[in-house]
Amino acid sequence: MEPVQGRSGGRSRQGVVRPGAVSAFARFVVCGGGVGLASGFAVAALGSWIPWVLANALITAVSTLLATELHARFTFGAGGRASRRQHAQSAGSAVAAYAVTCMAMLALRQLVAAPDPLLEQVVYLSASAFAGIARFAVLRLVVFARGDSGAAGALGGSRFRPVTVVRPASRANAVELCRAA
Repeated sequence: MEPVQGRSGGRSRQGVVRPGAVSAFARFVVCGGGVGLASGFAVAALGSWIPWVLANALITAVSTLLATELHARFTFGAGGRASRRQHAQSAGSAVAAYAVTCMAMLALRQLVAAPDPLLEQVVYLSASAFAGIARFAVLRLVVFARGDSGAAGALGGSRFRPVTVVRPASRANAVELCRAA
């Protein structure tokens, strides 16, 4: 079996090419940023009909499902659909992102009584970008990490190396080894 490659990319244990960190981040920006940008407009549109917090929650749920599938298939080289575990872990990071965007918008409304839609978009997208960088780290190092060495591989290697322990086959061999030493 081949180890999972870190920064430069490589093949995973399943034979699927896993992109390096820079390539994965570029794909994350394209996939996640595209979904995030569409989400910003969707939240603004839906927020004009229902309370903004509810609109943000609904759009965040839908965009998280979509983005997790895109990240599994393209960003992190998982080679297929995201598992339920990956969706659940991704949802956890999305809840944190949701909290960041809500706090940013609530802070904006505390500072500006009636913010115009352009200012709302700038604040929402800025908070989303900040949360997105944190999500990238969580998704790469936890959610889509491969096997036991996935997180270590993503960080460029592990301090721990496998060690082979050789034991003598019998007591007689142990005595012979001691004499030879």
